[in-house]
Amino acid sequence: MNRRAGLPAAQRLGGVDVARGVALLGMMAIHIIPAWTEEAGTSPVWTLFAGRSAALFALLAGVSLTFSSGGTRLLSGRALAGARVSLAVRALAICAIGLLVGYLNPPAAIILAYYGAMFLLAVPFLGLGPRVLAFAALGFAVLGPVLMQDVRDGLGDLDGYDPTLTDLITHPGDVAGVLLFSGSYPAVPWMAYICAGLAIGRLDLRSKAVHLRLVVGGVLLSVAGWLVSLLLMGPLGGRERILAATPGLEAADLEDLLVYGPDFGLSTSTNWWLAVMAPYSSTPLEIITTTGSAMAALGGLLFLSRTWGGALTPLRVVGGMTLTLYTGHLVLLSTGLLLRHPWAALAVHVAAALLFAFIWRNATEGRPGPLERLVSLAAKRAGARIVPAGGTGPTGGAGRTSDPGPKSDTGQRSDAGARED
Repeated sequence: MNRRAGLPAAQRLGGVDVARGVALLGMMAIHIIPAWTEEAGTSPVWTLFAGRSAALFALLAGVSLTFSSGGTRLLSGRALAGARVSLAVRALAICAIGLLVGYLNPPAAIILAYYGAMFLLAVPFLGLGPRVLAFAALGFAVLGPVLMQDVRDGLGDLDGYDPTLTDLITHPGDVAGVLLFSGSYPAVPWMAYICAGLAIGRLDLRSKAVHLRLVVGGVLLSVAGWLVSLLLMGPLGGRERILAATPGLEAADLEDLLVYGPDFGLSTSTNWWLAVMAPYSSTPLEIITTTGSAMAALGGLLFLSRTWGGALTPLRVVGGMTLTLYTGHLVLLSTGLLLRHPWAALAVHVAAALLFAFIWRNATEGRPGPLERLVSLAAKRAGARIVPAGGTGPTGGAGRTSDPGPKSDTGQRSDAGARED
């Protein structure tokens, strides 16, 4: 990498970390602040972040996967095989963390095990270019929810929000069904976010023109999905058909679902359910709309990070260790601390995340968080068995699967592979 390319690369990674930080804080807020109260009605936090922060989290995961699989340069041969093995090990490690946290049964849906499933499904997509990945994202967004609804009734059921390691051992088929189709973040339709992120990560994220295209394209995509849903549910009769096909469902119940999302997945009484755009419903239009909002948020934050990087430092530092901080947030959430006073609880969670992130950053000279280091070490060792350090694969490149890049403005090397979680 030449010197002229060094500084923009650092800025690019800083902007991605800022976006990760925004997604993490948004998910914290959704977990803690009630969606509705008798005094205030629907919470503005719910209106702003419900479904969108998790979608941004997932899309950024796809973006980050490109950092350890060649970036804008497509890998092939042994380098690609090493990146795929590394990703598979990373997926299993993150899934294991999610299954272990499930024992704590926090009052929130845990995305980590689903993340692991998505990463496993993403392994074959690492060698593809942005255009193919964009079509794959569209395919998962449209066909994934259809398949989800088609198989949901035939899947087993597990008690509670999230599966655990015990569930995986005793009911492996049920856990697979939950992670892939019927859970809170079903991996098959949510692969749309991963593939969209992979496609975006293959672009030149140093370019202001790309930032602008992400913002404009994201807004247009989000508005288009919203308008199509309004058309289907209104003038084309979607509401009436859903009510007629779903015994016991009242009009008020449907309106609540459209605002607050389903409790445990959509009904399968009619395919018209696929026209709704409710948070966490994983319908085609909900996925398309939230993909658009995630693209716009990423593009805007990448642009802002070029000129306002210093002011965004807290978000960037938090976003550099989201796996550790998200897990810590769930552990603290499971204690029930201050949950009767949600705004105070949110302040404690955010302050704890910021404090830990800054202390860790200063104590370790900017190294990745503890869970990030653990997962990355396992993944890199597995990948090194395919492409030994210093070796040369069929692509003619060095054994590393990605350029670690220059030092960023935080003083650490921008090792994207170590920070992708």
